[in-house]
Amino acid sequence: MAVFVDEAQIHVRAGDGGAGAVSFRREAHVPRGGPDGGDGGSGGDVWLVADHNVSSLLAFRDHPHRAATSGTHGTGKGRHGARGVDLEVPVPAGTIVRDRDGTVLADLTNPGDRWLAARGGQGGRGNARFLNNFRRAPSFAEQGEVGEEHYYGLELKLIADVALVGFPNAGKSTFISRVTAARPKIADYPFTTLEPHLGVVRIRDGDFVIADIPGLIEGASEGRGLGHQFLRHVERARVLLVLIDLGLDAGRAPEDQERVLLEELGRYQPELLERPRLIIGSRADLAEDWTGDVVGPDRMSAVTGAGLDVVVNRLAQLVAEARQGLPSTPGIVIHRPEPEGVLVERDTDGAFIVRGRPARRAVAVNDLTNAEALAYVQHRLRRLGVDRALVRAGAHEGDVVRVGDFTFTYEPDR
Repeated sequence: MAVFVDEAQIHVRAGDGGAGAVSFRREAHVPRGGPDGGDGGSGGDVWLVADHNVSSLLAFRDHPHRAATSGTHGTGKGRHGARGVDLEVPVPAGTIVRDRDGTVLADLTNPGDRWLAARGGQGGRGNARFLNNFRRAPSFAEQGEVGEEHYYGLELKLIADVALVGFPNAGKSTFISRVTAARPKIADYPFTTLEPHLGVVRIRDGDFVIADIPGLIEGASEGRGLGHQFLRHVERARVLLVLIDLGLDAGRAPEDQERVLLEELGRYQPELLERPRLIIGSRADLAEDWTGDVVGPDRMSAVTGAGLDVVVNRLAQLVAEARQGLPSTPGIVIHRPEPEGVLVERDTDGAFIVRGRPARRAVAVNDLTNAEALAYVQHRLRRLGVDRALVRAGAHEGDVVRVGDFTFTYEPDR
């Protein structure tokens, strides 16, 4: 049987860009052919894509690594390298992506939502790209840019119309097995359900999804009994069905059960108490005043089937009202986008750090031991405004400047 996994780690590696070529035309009767080195292909990107056919993060538990392919190198005669193939990684709808410090980066709520997890490196330009009136025979080309590499934490919060809330052994699994095709484990002891189950209720007025959440206990809002892992699957439900155990062996009075369950929901997330909810007494066939298959409007027995139709119809009405009242689900939200342009910051050791992909790429993909390439990089950084940014930041001659993995000594223009 498939295991439900709602937390996982993923390592993504985008493809590297291919290198540009240094080449010159060599043909008969063309003694001094011009540069014709082709560009390298860019590396493939890695995308996380919400897929309604994926229900768990199980695929990442034992195999967390995902990598796109790299671009190929350019060659002579102006032939460019092929681009690497993008990799789409399917994840369940409702997946939250976090960085290593726990900050939310994206929330893939709707099927089809896409988030760029790792950007492929740009291909290097061949020497034909650097031909100008001053450089008639460029002897350098760019190397391919290295693709991004990241570790992320994935967290799944189920998306359901109705969430079942109740103490262990309150009849939640029996209820969902009677009204949907879901088949959770059912037994007469507490904590039979250790993972959420989804089921679809099909009625004349439309379908809706029910989530069977593992039983809560007092202190669940503080993490007791894996409370946080269970409660997070309630967050996105439109309607709450609170089941109160009426059985003689429940161990708590119905009023006490309702009070504790609502308190735990409110402590975990106060907004949950504002959701439409239906409070129903379950296991009515084991209640002290059970007299047969006829039950009241706030009671049911999933075992005998008494009262199930009434509960399902009331849930369908609440779900329909909730769907009309809620705005359409927003698309993904990307936090902390990479700043555009160039930014200079002072490091703790006094060095100046130049941030920004254009500047970082200029020094990373060029051979700084080549005099022509070094002159081009200096010109490129000047065009990007790095010199002006260093002056504004207070840099003086002799200060240490870092751009990516390279370290320089600052010398102002004279």
